[in-house]
Amino acid sequence: MASHRKPRPTGTRVGIRTPVLATAALTSVALFSQTAQAAPVTADKPSVEEVQKKVDALYRQAESATEKYNAAKEKTTTQRKQVDKLLDDVARRTQKLNDARDELGSFAAAQYRSGTATDTTTFLLADTPQGYFDQDQLMNRLTSRQKSAVDDYVTEQAATMKKRAEAAKSLESLTTTQTNLKTAKTTVQTKLGDARELLSKLNAEEKARLAQIEKEKQEKADAEAAALAKKQATEQTAAQGAGSSSTAAAPADSSRAAQVIAFARAQIGKPYVWGATGPGSYDCSGLTQAAYRSAGVTLPRVTTDQVNAGTTVSLADAQPGDLIFFYSDVSHVGIYIGDGMMIHAPKPGAYVREESIYYGGSSIIHSVVRPA
Repeated sequence: MASHRKPRPTGTRVGIRTPVLATAALTSVALFSQTAQAAPVTADKPSVEEVQKKVDALYRQAESATEKYNAAKEKTTTQRKQVDKLLDDVARRTQKLNDARDELGSFAAAQYRSGTATDTTTFLLADTPQGYFDQDQLMNRLTSRQKSAVDDYVTEQAATMKKRAEAAKSLESLTTTQTNLKTAKTTVQTKLGDARELLSKLNAEEKARLAQIEKEKQEKADAEAAALAKKQATEQTAAQGAGSSSTAAAPADSSRAAQVIAFARAQIGKPYVWGATGPGSYDCSGLTQAAYRSAGVTLPRVTTDQVNAGTTVSLADAQPGDLIFFYSDVSHVGIYIGDGMMIHAPKPGAYVREESIYYGGSSIIHSVVRPA
């Protein structure tokens, strides 16, 4: 019996499998696309360790820019006072010049009224009477009082012009310093903004890892401080046994050092704010300056000047009250309190605290200075 079923079209088996293959292919493309999009994010995202290094570097750069800002601000204040003084001087001299000019005018007016106006009158009214000095016949016609008036005018005119030139130069210098001040401020703000942005991208797990890294660094720094304290104690004992002092520099004033440290300790917990000098917040050099001021000692405002405000001693001979400077550009400073520890205003986002002088490793320690 013949079958009533229609024969299957050629290629039916292939047709049944096509949707399966298409779906698989599309899935593969989608997965590949997702992988391609996700890979760069993973590859480009820095590790926690890299973030920590970048943030530390940005804070360092911000602090360095802060000291430049402080220096420019200090210079601006000084230059502004100098400019104001020069402008006041110019004003006084201009008045004296005008008085001398008026006197010359009175002589000329008298001659005019008497009908004796001559070349002498022209000489007295000239903008630059000194231009006529070579004309002896005119000078000989002047009375001694007139000659004195001319001499006064010429002297005041020369002095006034000189002071005006000085004022113009000082104003130009002030403008340059103000530009430097603005640049330093912008740099600080940019670096701090970059650091905050990096930290904001960390998730909870990464923040915990970052905290662990900081803890490990602190433990290592504390161990190095303890080692220094032990070494100093050993050397001090040996020196006392030999009846001599281990330090070549004059010993620190213990009462003054106690005042300095007491002041610094009272600031612990106050925030680091760039450019701040207290009393509510400090940057590093603002804290050291304020601490020494409390003990009756005037330190310069910035680290690069503070480092020259005393006698340099070795780290082994460091005594409480000495200043510890850091980095090759001398952009950070703390107050040594003994046993390898210091009090300092560390960095933006942190607070005044007691910390090991090895907080950033021994390589960043620049010098130790005992203020005069």
